[in-house]
Amino acid sequence: MTETHTRTDTGTDTRTYEVVVIGGGTAGLSAALVLGRSRRRTLVIDAGEPRNAPAAHMQGYLSRDGMSPAEFLALGREEIARYGVDLVRDRAVDVTKSEDESAGFAVALAGGKVVHARRLVIATGLQDELPTVPGVAERFGRDVIHCPYCHGWEVRDQAFGVLATTPMSVHQALMVSQWSKDVTLFLHTVAESELTDDDLRRLAAAGVAVVPGEVAELVIDDDRLTGVRLTDGTTHPREAVFVAPRAIPQTGLLEQLGAELHETPFGAYPVVDETGLTTVPGVWTAGNAMGFAEQVVNAAAGGYRAGATINGELLMTDLDTAPLGARGTARPATTHPQTKNDRSSA
Repeated sequence: MTETHTRTDTGTDTRTYEVVVIGGGTAGLSAALVLGRSRRRTLVIDAGEPRNAPAAHMQGYLSRDGMSPAEFLALGREEIARYGVDLVRDRAVDVTKSEDESAGFAVALAGGKVVHARRLVIATGLQDELPTVPGVAERFGRDVIHCPYCHGWEVRDQAFGVLATTPMSVHQALMVSQWSKDVTLFLHTVAESELTDDDLRRLAAAGVAVVPGEVAELVIDDDRLTGVRLTDGTTHPREAVFVAPRAIPQTGLLEQLGAELHETPFGAYPVVDETGLTTVPGVWTAGNAMGFAEQVVNAAAGGYRAGATINGELLMTDLDTAPLGARGTARPATTHPQTKNDRSSA
């Protein structure tokens, strides 16, 4: 799986691959693994900024439950290397599509190199913008968390706080009541008038306490969360706080290519088919680049689907455009004449 080297007129080193995967998280590595095992010349461009980096562990991934995200990705990088997949620590800053579809795409890297690919997988994920409450960013991934499926079991039966930033935080408070019966919803920047009658009925049914007023800070003692302090000075003892970060999809490269996006309550994401193919021919996406709710296990599955689909699509494209006999000509089975002994034994 030796890469192809060319030189541009400016002397810039360029490299040509069959597939370039932009993003070295779970989705990107999963796609690269399938492509490498399919004997495709593949490159992963990894900026080294996985969304789950603050977390000490990941949960809910069968056989990998409790593993460190950093260890998980390190193992993934080792696995793709076994199949000849290249990986570069760099950032893709520009992507262009050739007018000639057979020429594919040019990807410019922050380090100055340009790589070319027939197909792209853009798995650039999203960024979490946290509420600007003192203590939230410092404790995020420890006792300040956002996903009950990721971390609920580890903080079960503790005193929960939920920091509301939009009326949708009511849903989060209701969900986390599955893991603790001591839940307080701090309305923070949400007015009581924004809660519907159904919200109030469900919160009461779940036993969730509702506290109006803006949160000033989280209280930290001996390197652990102990409470939530409001701007009026009152403090409520809490052991874990759930927040809802604002999702910022990393869709810049997709937008450069003209991919169609659709608006969701969690940002604008690309329009894709069931395999992750965007509205730009030859460009797939997977993981949080295609949706807010993609967990690690979903990202791995999405990357797998994209990789397998791309391999099949490249194969059929090459077969349909190959000169006759380039890969061997299909021939009917030859019928050998029977020998005399064959006829006599029939």
